Amino acid sequence: MAILILGLVLFLGVHSTRIVADGWRTTTIARIGTTPWKGLYALASIAGFVLLVWGFALARRQPVFLWESPMALRHLAGALMVVAFILLVAAYVPRNAIKARVHHPMVLAVKVWAVAHLLANGNLADVLLFGSFLVWAVFSFRAARARDRAAATVYPPGTASGTAITVGVGSAVWVAFAFWAHGLLFGVRPFG
Repeated sequence: MAILILGLVLFLGVHSTRIVADGWRTTTIARIGTTPWKGLYALASIAGFVLLVWGFALARRQPVFLWESPMALRHLAGALMVVAFILLVAAYVPRNAIKARVHHPMVLAVKVWAVAHLLANGNLADVLLFGSFLVWAVFSFRAARARDRAAATVYPPGTASGTAITVGVGSAVWVAFAFWAHGLLFGVRPFG
């Protein structure tokens, strides 16, 4: 469990600089330059991610069960994951109404992903992993919206075609992930 916690602290810590130390981040980038900052950020993120994945895999070998999730919540988690994938895709498709409305769809996707997985999983490692990401996403979303207000950021309006592409691609990626990739990558098949 210690490796999982270390990975979470490193990965989420690096991704929290704009939440808790935006001024320090800005002055550090000005001092060392954008490219070195991105390099250090990427190295720390990758190290945190590797530790997180390794620690989670180790913790799953000796699970500490806190509760058994009812089947209805597992189905709800599957439905929420459709939303999470659509939100994730909305971060990248230009001029879609979802991004125009929520402004930070990737962080919102992490929130929905974390809630869905907390509903479907009840062991200690799951609660630690998904709960940590949920807490991070709540604070990250709040900080990003505050930065938008301070900068008077205006997001371009979405178009019907951009929104349709977002929903279509997000849904297709969900199908591929739910019925194939999740089992391949994590050894758990959410739907059979």
